[in-house]
Amino acid sequence: MSKNFSRRDFVKNTALAVAGIPILKNSLSEANKDKLSKTKFIPDKPNALSWVDGDTPALQNGTAFGVPWPKGKHAKGTEFKLMDAQGKNVPVQTWITATWPDGSIKWTGHAVSGSNGVSDHYQIQPGKPARPDTAVQVKETSGEVHVNTGKMKCLISKKGENLITSIERNGKKVFENGRLEGTKQDSPEAGSPQIHFTSDISDIEVEQDGPIRAVIKIDGTHKFEEGRTWLPFSVRLYFHADSDAIRMVHTFVFDGDENEDFISSLGVKFEVPMHDELYNRHVRLSGPQNGIWAEAIQGLTGLRRDPGEEVRKAQIAGKAVPPPSTWDRRVSSRIHWIPRWGDYKLSQLSANGFKVEKRTKKGHSWIPSAHGGRSSGAAYIGGASGGVAFGMRDFWKLHPTQIDIRNAIDDKAEVMIWMWSPDAQPMDIRFYHDGMGQDVSGPLDIEPVDGVEPSVPDTPYAKQLDALRITYEDYEPGFGTPYGVARSTDLFLRICDGTPSNTFLGNFARSVEQPPQLSVQPKDFLNAGVFSNMWGLPDRSNKKLSELEDRLDWSIQYYDDQVDQHHWYGFWDYGDFMHTYDTDRHMWRYDVGGYAWDNSELSTDMWLWYTFLRSGDMKAYRLAEAMNRHNRDVDIYHQGRFAGLGTRHNVQHWGCSAKQLRISTCMNRRFHYFLTTDERTGDVLHEVLEADRQLANINPVRKLPGQPFKVEESRMGVGTDFGSAAANWLTEWERTGDPKVKRWIEQAMRSIGESKWGFFTGSFAYDVDTKKMTEPDNPEPRASHLSTMFGLPELCAELIVLIDVPEFKEAWLNYCRLYNAPQEVQQEALGSDYRDPGFVQSHSRITAYAAAMTNDEELAKRAVPELIQDEWGVHANAPRMQKSLSTLRIEGPESINPVDEAPWVSTNDSAQWGLAAIQVSALVGEHVK
Repeated sequence: MSKNFSRRDFVKNTALAVAGIPILKNSLSEANKDKLSKTKFIPDKPNALSWVDGDTPALQNGTAFGVPWPKGKHAKGTEFKLMDAQGKNVPVQTWITATWPDGSIKWTGHAVSGSNGVSDHYQIQPGKPARPDTAVQVKETSGEVHVNTGKMKCLISKKGENLITSIERNGKKVFENGRLEGTKQDSPEAGSPQIHFTSDISDIEVEQDGPIRAVIKIDGTHKFEEGRTWLPFSVRLYFHADSDAIRMVHTFVFDGDENEDFISSLGVKFEVPMHDELYNRHVRLSGPQNGIWAEAIQGLTGLRRDPGEEVRKAQIAGKAVPPPSTWDRRVSSRIHWIPRWGDYKLSQLSANGFKVEKRTKKGHSWIPSAHGGRSSGAAYIGGASGGVAFGMRDFWKLHPTQIDIRNAIDDKAEVMIWMWSPDAQPMDIRFYHDGMGQDVSGPLDIEPVDGVEPSVPDTPYAKQLDALRITYEDYEPGFGTPYGVARSTDLFLRICDGTPSNTFLGNFARSVEQPPQLSVQPKDFLNAGVFSNMWGLPDRSNKKLSELEDRLDWSIQYYDDQVDQHHWYGFWDYGDFMHTYDTDRHMWRYDVGGYAWDNSELSTDMWLWYTFLRSGDMKAYRLAEAMNRHNRDVDIYHQGRFAGLGTRHNVQHWGCSAKQLRISTCMNRRFHYFLTTDERTGDVLHEVLEADRQLANINPVRKLPGQPFKVEESRMGVGTDFGSAAANWLTEWERTGDPKVKRWIEQAMRSIGESKWGFFTGSFAYDVDTKKMTEPDNPEPRASHLSTMFGLPELCAELIVLIDVPEFKEAWLNYCRLYNAPQEVQQEALGSDYRDPGFVQSHSRITAYAAAMTNDEELAKRAVPELIQDEWGVHANAPRMQKSLSTLRIEGPESINPVDEAPWVSTNDSAQWGLAAIQVSALVGEHVK
């Protein structure tokens, strides 16, 4: 915060924020500007768009992005134009993704085609958009959907197994019979009999029909020959005007029995007609960075006799070679003796190793050709007259994956992009232990320690609660099931009119591996007043503020390194962080109960997103994006008994018995949707709209004694429950404007505001049908340190600005003032029996919020030491660790791989400290000295 920005300014701007006045006025430092723009100049104009990764991409296959607008700035019906770096009006498609309470536009989504070329930067502004020379066209019939981009025609089925029946370019079929396929077996043992299944379409919807972008959503299940259906899926196909590229987003939900249904392969299959002579047919496979493996089906190089330099050069380039009549006759007369290689595969079974093999045809051996570390997952099959380039995003990160090309010597080559490789072991997602006797009944049989009996409540959950004390794992029989979790994969197709050059395919591979993304600048997010009024831009106006910024930057780099050094990759794992570090083993506690995968615990997602919003840090963006794509699918149940709930941290993402709203809350995921318009994330945001209904089925504190409600009663805690449910309602309301959902929010706000103790009430009786919250009889004031750690402060800040409920505002400010107050102040207000739950540093941000909202200088002065008096955070091992922004290199034999270690770091502390530092510096920055 700049030195001349007072708390009085903050309060004034908070009141005016809904009219579009900037909430905070600090600006990016020159160093940070350089970091954002890298080598590209970003104009200092409102809503200037730049590429998230800094450099201008060489290729993009069509992209979408979100833009925020201040309240009242633009009415519905406003048109927007997109200007490139040369001032040219670029064709763009616009839609509204959220509105303010007055009906004005809050967020817009925009799509631009890759056929327009790639500009260093853009600017979005009101105005008449340019029309594309050739608009994408969508036509529906009773059985099919026809999409014409101007460069290709795509026929999409409404029933059956083929999602894409065919694709034509220049009147010639280049793609046929695109479908989903896989196999399962009843045992995880290698060699077990496999059963084949394929896609079966049940529904299709045209979500967008141009002029720049068309989006077709296909829903269905996978079907066995005997009739069983399983693994419900949705596939979205994205088309862009005058483009030869298609993006495919595949999502499936696991709905099998993990003890009997072991997926042994899962992928997308299609056929490519082969029109060229065998020596003019080509395969391309991408390796790491710019590496391309390039060969012909029938090679003309390296032979004992030379066909001629012109022939060799043409084949290596992928171009049609001169007619055989022009070759050296010693070659042309013996061409039938040259092997024809029909089958190819690139398998990536781990994050650090791939291999390329080929064979002439089925029934003959595979010949190893190339090995490497990390393939970018792109390929081409076709000939000099054309074919198909294709690829999978996060190919090596989502291992085990594979690309198969078969029958390339026949009239049609068969392609399989495997999301789960058939060469890998079958997918085994059973719970990782047998319960170790933690049944829900029977006495606790534990020997006294030093003559002292264990202090475990005598409840049916006694064993589980006792086990929680040693491994931090909340176990309960039947709760560690993967039934209902999901996974998404992005695939890309590009129709080519000839064999692409290695340079083009390398650019395509990079665009697949990390799709280019446009974003407005941090000041535009801030000026729009979105995502609360609790954050600001980086401020280095004094030494202490600079130190806070240094640590914020260091933390992002540290976790970016940890992901790679500890190999947080794999089909079900990529995107998540680990929870806590083990200093003795020099690794994260991947195998210790609740200390393993983080699963959004304590708002890790929000820390990463706010870091990007305020700084434009590309590493923060990519970490947050990967985490969002993982957690929205894997850590949330999408059907079954736990649908709508998420799972607390565990050795397996679905392993913990704590199934709670605090993990599935939209508060973590709305950032990704509004910044990118990602439809899959949008699905999940809507999916959890009434996840609060699960409060009638699963009491999140059912195991804890002394609760004011019976286990069978529905209850809503004012912290993680209300914060999560209200975030789900808020997101739906701003996306749809549904007045019913707004009433739910207002009713809950009034219930809390009118209760005796407000946010210190703890829990309310809750009617899941009416959403009515009822204060308990004779409540005693209480608080939990967890209440504010899952987005509640940011949510309340937004609600106070959006909906005028004075009693709610006062209840929240009272909570913010009192939570970290001196004990005598707390007990005077709440009674002598009130017990301070602690975690002062995490709550320094709500002290700062109350200070800024009420212009209370004493509160502001209190907030700063709350943040920095223990500025390294609270950690169980902290007292015996040296704490500094540096790492210790650990190598063999102490560690299996070299790692950079900062023993004092834990993910919970990093997330909570990061949010506190961001918000305290923004709200009361003039007092941070």
